[in-house]
Amino acid sequence: MRKVRDYDAELRALNDKARSLKAKRVEQLGQLVAATGADTLDAETLAGVLLDAIGSKDASAKEAWRAKGAGFFQRRGKKGGGAASIDGSDASAEPGGDAAGGSGATANG
Repeated sequence: MRKVRDYDAELRALNDKARSLKAKRVEQLGQLVAATGADTLDAETLAGVLLDAIGSKDASAKEAWRAKGAGFFQRRGKKGGGAASIDGSDASAEPGGDAAGGSGATANG
């Protein structure tokens, strides 16, 4: 006889996992804001800067921002694992990867 699957329990487990992943991402983004010093900006200014970055069509500006961000994580990694505390990876991870949402996730939502 086949074992009966508990779909409700499986769905609850998936929802719990999704909630946990979302909370971890929010925490990492908060750590990133603090690590870059952007926490000194008021919320409206920070939101405006991010909205401008998302809406920018200038590919060269986006590449310059990505390179600057990658350099930030490389410097933080050399200072004793600072990048690892933000993105959960080690210093040998590829810069510009999915570090705290990465350069692509922030722009894509």
